[in-house]
Amino acid sequence: MFPRPIETQPRATQITYQSLIPVALLLWLAPLIAVAIFSIKPDTDFTSGNYWGWPAEFEGFANYGKVFFESDMPRYLMNSVLITVPTVIGAVALSAMTGFALGVYKFRGNLWIFFMFVAGNFVPFQILMVPVRDLTLDLGLYNTKTGLVLFHIAFQTGFCTLFMRNFIRALPFELIEAARVEGVAEWRIFWFIVLPLMKPAIAALSVLVFTFIWNDYFWAVVLTQGAESQPVTAGITSFNAQYRAAYHLMSAGSIVAALPPVAMFFLMQRHFIAGLTLGAVK
Repeated sequence: MFPRPIETQPRATQITYQSLIPVALLLWLAPLIAVAIFSIKPDTDFTSGNYWGWPAEFEGFANYGKVFFESDMPRYLMNSVLITVPTVIGAVALSAMTGFALGVYKFRGNLWIFFMFVAGNFVPFQILMVPVRDLTLDLGLYNTKTGLVLFHIAFQTGFCTLFMRNFIRALPFELIEAARVEGVAEWRIFWFIVLPLMKPAIAALSVLVFTFIWNDYFWAVVLTQGAESQPVTAGITSFNAQYRAAYHLMSAGSIVAALPPVAMFFLMQRHFIAGLTLGAVK
């Protein structure tokens, strides 16, 4: 049985829920609040050990100014854009075509191929670290944005294919059969019939993949080095000095780096929710 709505719960239960929600929200936002406070603290607060106290003086604009105008942060942000956008386009495009083939056509080995895509999602990245790095060196793709894009597309296609295939199988197959009866080519069925119906799924998947790739740190450190090709997640560590960390600049850089995924979610929020909930209710 499903739990009763909160409006029909006993009064004591409602009060408990309503009192715990602000506590849970505060715990959830505590790390972000701490980083935001660090980003407006002067460097002297950290050298004197004033990590959690009230800032001696507010240097928010000064810290953010140093991040933008006295560091390679703009280049790191541009690298992230040049890595994330092609990855999203490539992974979503490939998975849409693969999902169409696996979801619509019935052929021998269909299920096994689908299982291979799914099984790839369960391989730990740490196991692949050394082979992938050696492969990029052999192909001349190490420390390049192109190499990072290609491997991101390869790693994300499995999850994206799982998402797209299940979405396409939930579509009314009668539309495809009617188009075939009319003699419509298969590529036209995909482009003019199936693809428009996949817009909510494409929007939801684009938001997810954008967030995954933008926030990736593991492969950014393994496959790139230096401001020429590193994305912003790895570039933030450049604010570390030789003997200590510049926490105020790292915090300001972290806030700046977190803004694009948040903006992406709010811009695509309606399509994102529609893509995730489509088919949940008949």
